[in-house]
Amino acid sequence: MYRVAYTDEALAERRAIPAERRKPFEEGMREIGRFPYDSGSSAVKGNRDRREATVSGLAVIRYEVSPSVLIVTVLRLVPLP
Repeated sequence: MYRVAYTDEALAERRAIPAERRKPFEEGMREIGRFPYDSGSSAVKGNRDRREATVSGLAVIRYEVSPSVLIVTVLRLVPLP
């Protein structure tokens, strides 16, 4: 399983997710941590390690997979209305 980390900007957006939506979002992020190349994600501009995904229908994220150290870094998080 990959550890999920957030940039400061993405972390601020994560904190802004309302409490009632946070649990399903976190469950979706755990799924990405388990399967960072699957989980409904797609490569960005052909780069296998730079991915984009919609998490639990609540947010769109862009993230970078670092397979050598087992970390997924969320670069951008945009909550959906």
